[in-house]
Amino acid sequence: MTRTADEIPHERMLPLERLPVFFNLAGKRVVVVGESEAIAWKVDLVAAAGAVVETLSPTPSAALREVATARRNVTILARGWTGQDFVGATLIVAAAADEAGADALARAAKAAGAPINIVDRPRFSDFSFGAIVNRSPLVIGVSTGGAAPVFAQAVRGRIEALVPESFKAWALAARSWRPEVLASGLDFLARRDFWRRFTRLAFARVEKPPSLQDRDSLLEEAHAASESSARGRVTLVGAGPGDPELLTLKGLRVLAGADVVLFDDLVVPSILDFARREAARINVGKRGYAPSVKQEEITALLLRLAREGKNIVRLKGGDPLIFGRANEEIAALRGAGFEVDVVPGVTAALAGAAALGASLTSRETARRVQFITAHSKEGVLPQDFDWTALADKGATTAVYMGNRTLPELSQRLLEHGADPETPAFLIERASLPDQRIISGTIADLPGKIAGETIKGPALLLFGAALAGL
Repeated sequence: MTRTADEIPHERMLPLERLPVFFNLAGKRVVVVGESEAIAWKVDLVAAAGAVVETLSPTPSAALREVATARRNVTILARGWTGQDFVGATLIVAAAADEAGADALARAAKAAGAPINIVDRPRFSDFSFGAIVNRSPLVIGVSTGGAAPVFAQAVRGRIEALVPESFKAWALAARSWRPEVLASGLDFLARRDFWRRFTRLAFARVEKPPSLQDRDSLLEEAHAASESSARGRVTLVGAGPGDPELLTLKGLRVLAGADVVLFDDLVVPSILDFARREAARINVGKRGYAPSVKQEEITALLLRLAREGKNIVRLKGGDPLIFGRANEEIAALRGAGFEVDVVPGVTAALAGAAALGASLTSRETARRVQFITAHSKEGVLPQDFDWTALADKGATTAVYMGNRTLPELSQRLLEHGADPETPAFLIERASLPDQRIISGTIADLPGKIAGETIKGPALLLFGAALAGL
């Protein structure tokens, strides 16, 4: 049974509480009204962005005076505000004692044609300040639309852990190198290739700042790639067993930079949300006993997209190198001169072990773990197994795609000396909220699942190491 590769239409942007924008305030006039410590923080923030800050404050706080002393671009005018003060301002930031004061400020700002933020009064504000991760010129803002500032701060903390302070050097290098890259003679696709290589190097050497030698090497690589007839790039990425949080950080980064994502049916839709919005998403699913896209068609599609110069992610469930026919795709692509990278993923056997809360190895009972597939290309149980190894009491075995051939597998194992009481577990949709575990022995598990409907991907684990669960 076959089917064609299906490209998923681009989804429209879901509703946004706020539109994230970044103002260029260098040398621009910003008016700040108020005298509290909260206002002092806002003054310091806009001054740090290079604004010329006029602060109107009849009784400025000590914190506000400290900011003005430290920042040459901050002036304090010890008086109240008038509507004329707002004329020509790029932004206005203010504090109001009550709603009447906030309304007056908002009306005056609107008359002057300047957007205003009134501290802690979102109803009267045109914009808000989010939590900031500062790796300038890399700046990341996090906003909850004023609904949960503490939550936004917590998210900021998580992002800061992923984007260390050393990223600042890479962002500065990107800014300083951009003119030379533009003047390098590289066309648009080759320049994109340069920045992809730059990004990979940044993440690989995050703690070490880039050098001019790095720049020259990246330019040389981009030039060499642009002169080749094979210009695209393919990365095989393991999506993990289902839970989106099991996608690796490297997989997340690669997915976020893809032009096209070719994904399997076993990849849960929420993982595709990590791809950039403009990326094309093409379903090339292959499922046992169900209509599937032929492997030759998938490989041909990868080659065509690579020849178009696309940055392609081939997203596979679990780990791409475990029963994913990756060798065929890698060989075809490398044979055509394309670069291929692989980002490992969490394979189903490990997710199944985690679902059981059991180690697959044991000093006493299992010093070997073996992975097999019980589904041949003809859709039946393979006959060329080393049955002695599979029946070995000292091994734990993970069987992929084995729920339909389990009765025959069980019979053959018993015929080759497997202990009928060997613990066996069928784990359906491992790592997902609706995962299900059916437990038994290698002898009785086929009967236990005979009356069950198994819809999701299922993995069989058996071995003495799993005793006592």
